[in-house]
Amino acid sequence: MKKILYITYYWPPSGGAGVQRSLKFIKYLPEFGIEPIVLTVNAEKASYPLLDPTLEKEVSSNLQVIRTYSFEALQVMSMMGKKQQIPYGGFANPGKEKFSQKVLRFIRGNFFIPDARKGWVDYAVKAAQSIIAEQGIDTIVISSPPHSSQLIGLKLKKKLPSLRWIADLRDPWTDIYYYKDMLHTFPAKRKDARYEREVLEQCSAAVVVSDEIKLLFEKKSAKISKENIHVIPNGYDESDFQTLQKLSRETFLITYVGTIADSYNPQVFFSVFHDLLKDYPFMRIRFVGSVSGQVMQCIEQYGLKENVELIGHVSHEVAIQHMQNSAVLLLVIPEVKNDKGILTGKLFEYLGSKRPVLGIGPEDGDAAKILNASKAGKMFSREQKSEMEKWLKDAVGKWKADATFGVEHVNVEQYSRRELSRKLAAVILNEI
Repeated sequence: MKKILYITYYWPPSGGAGVQRSLKFIKYLPEFGIEPIVLTVNAEKASYPLLDPTLEKEVSSNLQVIRTYSFEALQVMSMMGKKQQIPYGGFANPGKEKFSQKVLRFIRGNFFIPDARKGWVDYAVKAAQSIIAEQGIDTIVISSPPHSSQLIGLKLKKKLPSLRWIADLRDPWTDIYYYKDMLHTFPAKRKDARYEREVLEQCSAAVVVSDEIKLLFEKKSAKISKENIHVIPNGYDESDFQTLQKLSRETFLITYVGTIADSYNPQVFFSVFHDLLKDYPFMRIRFVGSVSGQVMQCIEQYGLKENVELIGHVSHEVAIQHMQNSAVLLLVIPEVKNDKGILTGKLFEYLGSKRPVLGIGPEDGDAAKILNASKAGKMFSREQKSEMEKWLKDAVGKWKADATFGVEHVNVEQYSRRELSRKLAAVILNEI
């Protein structure tokens, strides 16, 4: 077995989508000859937007997990803003916030580069050096965001030039859809772009989740080889999903799982839903996660408040139960720059749920390509109201005819967490 050091800020009891990728890689890498040691932040010091203690049961008792101290600017800023909740990566409604909140956002965007979790970097570097020396490790994997975690790689590479460093970049960096909301000054943007470029130039290999993100990173420097950037998407763990059960015959339930912010612009869906209610009064929408104020206003505008159920954040296990108990799963790609490359983790778990997916977003984007290839659903642009309405009518008809109403997806095994871990192991072993 080859020992590696896997460095990730998000680790149980952290919840949310970000922790899933690392958790599942760690679970399956040993099957491919890799023995990971996890370096993460002390959970009591961390700034986690969400907690999901149930994920801790997925961590093997044989796994070495080493936690370090961290100075968390977000916790200080949350107290200054008289808020207890740690903010998410994106901003739900930056245009209607108080002046004091805008000031805090400016501070966050210009004094904490790349991000406000950089206070963990020096503590992690010190711990990593000790682990590498004591365990004879020559390879590290660093998962981000927070992209400040990749600065750990820059510092370790400087101290240990022969170290093999794989940067797993789950999201774009300076091209992330909410980047403009950070109120960066020009010097801050330049510094952030320099960090991004140095990481891509100096890492031994980079891993990204979509083809479009790979194209974004390839353009950052002439020194970056496209062969050095590998696409390993997010996925689903087959062991998380139960055998399909029969659905309710009384309610046709459409479920959205995750955060839905203003930039997602799902208005066309609410318009279609409103029109179909006249003929199908048994339809309902369920949101599992955060819903922005503007989206709630849109729901009220169409008079759908009585037809919408708001669940809030739940454990990963319960979220999957909601997916499998639904007739249709709603996927919305934010209406932002570079939206073609957005591949949310929920898409792959939607595939694992074997329920049909109604997508809203670019028809030629990476998510649409996966839906089409797997025959798991359909992606509609925001101008395709009539086509979306017809698709939903067909879905209701199938639901009436089949109480199980599952979808036999095609070639989705490539997105299983086990298969994706096999690909990461090949990158770690420098086989591809």
